[in-house]
Amino acid sequence: MYRITLIPGDGIGPEISEATVRVIEATGVRIDWDVQEAGEEVFKKEGTPLPERVIESIRENGVAIKGPVTTPVGKGFRSVNVTLRQTLDLYACLRPCKGFRGARTRYDDIDIVIVRENTEDLYAGIEFPMGKEETAGLIDYIDKTTGKRIREDSGISIKPISVYGTQRIVRFAFEYARKNGRKKVTAVHKANIMKFSDGLFLETAREVASEYGDIEFEDRIIDNMCMQLVQKPELYDVLVLPNLYGDIVSDLGAGLIGGLGLAPGANIGEGIAVFEPTHGSAPKYKGMNRVNPLAMILSGVMMLRYLGESDAAQRVERAVAEVIEEGKSVTYDMKPSPEDPTAVGTREVADAIIARMNA
Repeated sequence: MYRITLIPGDGIGPEISEATVRVIEATGVRIDWDVQEAGEEVFKKEGTPLPERVIESIRENGVAIKGPVTTPVGKGFRSVNVTLRQTLDLYACLRPCKGFRGARTRYDDIDIVIVRENTEDLYAGIEFPMGKEETAGLIDYIDKTTGKRIREDSGISIKPISVYGTQRIVRFAFEYARKNGRKKVTAVHKANIMKFSDGLFLETAREVASEYGDIEFEDRIIDNMCMQLVQKPELYDVLVLPNLYGDIVSDLGAGLIGGLGLAPGANIGEGIAVFEPTHGSAPKYKGMNRVNPLAMILSGVMMLRYLGESDAAQRVERAVAEVIEEGKSVTYDMKPSPEDPTAVGTREVADAIIARMNA
């Protein structure tokens, strides 16, 4: 039996978490769920959206699956997700973008894996607010050392990219490719402009790639990469990117396969993994039994594979594919028109998947 931390989240989180738990339990894999609340409602009660007990539970169990949580935009607690990644050193964000027949998309046969560095870059949280004394000191220092004067009314974010951080994320991408029979890794950057941060990322990626002669390696500039993914996504396999670019391209990849409702994700470190859907908490749909649970269910598929339960993972993924292709027991966002009266709810999607698994 596996002991796994379950963080239902808030907004639509508890509904899609319940659907996911039911589907995973229907595989027959035995799991003892260690339920830990986090998010907006917990903040009201405990003064933090991410109590230490949640972090300790994940450390102890080594594996967690979580629903989306709500984080205020522009102020307050930075992010539950970012805090989890940094505190637990979940340095690799893994986001497969796999198309399903019957999904609402302009593309066929998309199968791209995005590997995003999770701890560095502009998301490291090293920021200097406009008007503060320390910001003025930094502006003066930059002026004196580079001769470039930043405007006094500026906020500043620092973009650190290290050899260490780059080595391990690029190595993670190559090891994933090797383990999963992938043929090519593409490093994505803006080294032509940011020569000392993205330039270091590219240089280090090339050095790591030289250790993997069995896998093709190439690099692409980020803006060109976005165009290429829209024009000819079939040319790409595994993409490895710094934090910010990885975040943006992950959503682009989700768009290729039909939206965030089909986009699972995982954040992985040494001996610890947290699985979660890519989308947000959509609080306006809370409790309405309306939203699509497939991204979290597919995150559960990733979790099962991580645990070595490949047969169970395959059965769930096959059932999901069949339900999507049939197009009957899917939520409104998966229908040809969002107003389609035949759309079903969150619970009914899980019921349909379980029925397919047991057929």
